[in-house]
Amino acid sequence: MIGAWGGDLERILTIGGDNEAGGGKQKTANRFKPVVKFLGPFHLNKNQTQKQSFTLPSYIGSVRAMVIAAHSGSYGATEKAVAVKKPLMMLATMPRVLGPGETIKLPVTVFAMENNIKKVNISLQSNPFLEVVGGNAQSINFSQIGEQMVYFDVRVKPNVGIGKVKLIASSGSEKADYEVELDIRNPNPPVTSVREITLAPGQQWNTTAAPIGVAATSTAMVEISSVPPMNLQKRLSYLIEYPHGCIEQTTSSVFPQLVLNQLTDLDDYKKAQVSKNVKAGISKLQNFQRPDGGFSYWPGGYESDEWGSNYAGHFLVEAQNNGYLVSDYMLQQWKNYQRGKANSWVPSTTNFYGGDLSQSYRLYTLALAKVPELGAMNRLKEFKYLSPEAKWRLAAAYSLAGQENTALDLISGLATSFPQRTAWGYTYGSDTRDEAMVLETLTLMKRKAQAESLLRTICAKLSQDYWYSTQTTAYSLIAIAKYCGKNPSGTKIIATGMVDGKAVDINSASYIRQLPILFKNGGSNVVITNKGGNTLYVRLITQGQPLAGDSLKVNNNPSVLNMSVSYISQDGKAIDINKLTQGSDFVAKVVITNPGKRGYYSEMALSQIFPSGWEILNARMFDGEGAFKSSSSSYQDVRDDRVYTYFNIKANETVTYYVQLNASYLGRFFLPGTFCEAMYDNSINAGVNGKWVEVVNQ
Repeated sequence: MIGAWGGDLERILTIGGDNEAGGGKQKTANRFKPVVKFLGPFHLNKNQTQKQSFTLPSYIGSVRAMVIAAHSGSYGATEKAVAVKKPLMMLATMPRVLGPGETIKLPVTVFAMENNIKKVNISLQSNPFLEVVGGNAQSINFSQIGEQMVYFDVRVKPNVGIGKVKLIASSGSEKADYEVELDIRNPNPPVTSVREITLAPGQQWNTTAAPIGVAATSTAMVEISSVPPMNLQKRLSYLIEYPHGCIEQTTSSVFPQLVLNQLTDLDDYKKAQVSKNVKAGISKLQNFQRPDGGFSYWPGGYESDEWGSNYAGHFLVEAQNNGYLVSDYMLQQWKNYQRGKANSWVPSTTNFYGGDLSQSYRLYTLALAKVPELGAMNRLKEFKYLSPEAKWRLAAAYSLAGQENTALDLISGLATSFPQRTAWGYTYGSDTRDEAMVLETLTLMKRKAQAESLLRTICAKLSQDYWYSTQTTAYSLIAIAKYCGKNPSGTKIIATGMVDGKAVDINSASYIRQLPILFKNGGSNVVITNKGGNTLYVRLITQGQPLAGDSLKVNNNPSVLNMSVSYISQDGKAIDINKLTQGSDFVAKVVITNPGKRGYYSEMALSQIFPSGWEILNARMFDGEGAFKSSSSSYQDVRDDRVYTYFNIKANETVTYYVQLNASYLGRFFLPGTFCEAMYDNSINAGVNGKWVEVVNQ
């Protein structure tokens, strides 16, 4: 096995964590199945001896056998380390992930543990995600006990899923087999295509849906709405698939799903999916809660984030109100934190900008949790410079606390829309997010006419092909769903048609009806006829991931953000990564500069995804960063094949980040593009396109 790696095996450990980070997502390969068996209980009489037989999975190494005895309150135990071996054994090593179109020279180590092992025949089988290039069978000869290497060329087909290979070795009557599975992932971000039409009564739409990119990643949906469309499927997918996971983004990925049933019909399968995702979100938020009861911006952070604590707590209270199990201790700690912050809050230069909105939102969440802080609410109401956005949210708090007249006085004459701003402080919002919060307040206070007008404004914004942050997207969907839940549609969706060759007949009182499309033979015909008396808005939404190798579309503007990516050797010299020698240690170096024209940049994210044949050497596990010390960062997420780095950068500041790597596996792999962005302002970004690279023999 050491020969397969070319030495230094202990440094090529795979760093896990992806399964935990994946929450409620699709199933992934289980590469490292534990060898654990529980047998018994067995009963032995005095002086009796028993033998038990069992079969171990394919495994090389040592196991610990432990026996525990119990009788009438007396206990005893013994254990022994046992070597697992047989005359013929083998082991294959593969990356944790591979990508479509990549090729790897699969190393297989064959062990002859006894002298009777001479000629060994080895064959390789694979599932439909992989194909063997050249022969799938080889033979080797042993003259003595030892080990030998053989290699098979394996190529990944243009698909994604779980790839599996099975190796079978035989020598006379001795046999051995070894199975390994790995994730076939497409590193490219999903692409969404939307086609839409407005159908008057009696009109028909006949169109064709075709998959985008890799077939297994492509999904499609017909969305029929009785209100102006809001891009529901596209916006929800954006939240669920967003790669980063701060407190706001984690909450945003599940909060809209909590109220989705108020917006559209959900079948049993979708209900189960939503329930699973919401439960996973509740569980994950525990990793953010600090001893003071608040929630940090990143898991395990040292400080509570005020807006994040408001938002996460808001979700938890709503989840509990919707019947989900939320820890009483978790909520009580959060309430204590919120009450402490609410009663100690005073305007200052550090919290003036957006601070009043954060305080009013805090008071709203306490009122929603049925522990209103009326004293703090009254003090905030008297604040001379209280912003309109904060007044709307404070009015919602008063309404929940049963003081409707005070709430009405607060919003009297207030505008329901707000000017765009170049910065949003620490509320992670936008003018559209604040309008959504107003819509939520109007719905709560039963101001239907005003709410309906604002609903159409927000829907129109979401329907456009325009980027919105996770905070804006999520809160907009939450507010829209709450309005629809409180104000049943006065018009029905009545339509007929054909989708996937199956007749559809819709007569629904919901605002939105979704029809999934299962691609057959590369495409699907869609026919929708409006049989009702009102206008219907119909959208065909197709999503998929382009094959690896397609260029990353970035509009670099060095006057806004400048980024360079280079690769250097351990002694700091530039190297060519197009062809690397197997076993080489090297470093990815990213230099990012804020030119200063737009001031301080916060909540920046640097995304680096590496080829399947390279391994990340986690500096925290070995000798530290050494000479390659990165600039400070707020948080860093190291996974199997990627590193996400989060940071803030001052005007005219330059930061540098290093990732230590090893060229571990022979083959041809795709190096995805490197991308840096402000998570709450997509006009601040920079990127470098990806390319194909090779790892070759010395």
